Parts: sequence; C-alpha cells; structure tokens
Amino acid sequence: MLMRTDPFRELDRLTQQLMGPGTWTRPSTMAMDAYREGDEYVVAFDLPGVSTEAIDIDVERNMLSVRAERRPVAKADDVQMELSERLGVFSRQLVLADTLDTEHIKADYDAGVLTLRIPIAERAKPRKISIGGGSSRKEISG
Repeated sequence: MLMRTDPFRELDRLTQQLMGPGTWTRPSTMAMDAYREGDEYVVAFDLPGVSTEAIDIDVERNMLSVRAERRPVAKADDVQMELSERLGVFSRQLVLADTLDTEHIKADYDAGVLTLRIPIAERAKPRKISIGGGSSRKEISG
C-alpha cells in the first residue's frame, strides 16, 4: 500500500483554524496524464466540480500554465462552514518541448476532465530529402 504524504497539510490546517475557513489556501496540484497520440501530445487534467469560467490556460514561450479554482456554492445565510477541503486553487505548470506547436493548442472540458491537444510542429516531423546531381536521384529520410 502506498501513502501519499503532504508535509504542509498540518500547517495549512493550523493556518485555516487561525484565520478562519476559506481565507487562505495554497495552490494544490491537479492529477494529470500526458501521452502521445499520433501527431499530437495529449495532456488531461482532473478538475471535477470546476466550471469552465474558473479555468485559465496560458502559454508563454514554452511554459504552459493551467490554473483552476473550485469556488463555493452559494449557501443559505444560516449555514456555518466547519471544514472546507474541496474548495481552493489548483495549478500546474509544464515546460513544453520546442518540437510542439504552441500556437495551435486545443482545449476541451468534459465530465470534469480538461484535455489539451498540442500538435507536433511541422519542423519536428520526419521528412524526405532528395539528393540532386548525377544521373540518378536518391531520397533519404532526414
């Protein structure tokens, strides 16, 4: 059995007790899968319960940043929150290879999963190079 530990969880709990629920949270990471499918890379993030309006995706040079916030649902005035672990800010940053086309990233959000499709740049794909001169022409892969 594996246990995932978070050394700052106790500090977060104490800070939340001192400052009150919902007043301070540190960004948490979101679960992610990344794989290559044909001529593109696919990155999927688990973001259940997050609306599309609360998701920000930015690319600056080769740095992809995904930030999401799970916001509280409007509650009645007589409800007093005792514990709030599901709310907060989630973020993840990825360094993308130069071989990826960051100008044509596609994003879809379905059933709590944000899926980014990043095409491989044309300059990174294998291509044939023809050799000129002489009486016969040859092609080699480059």
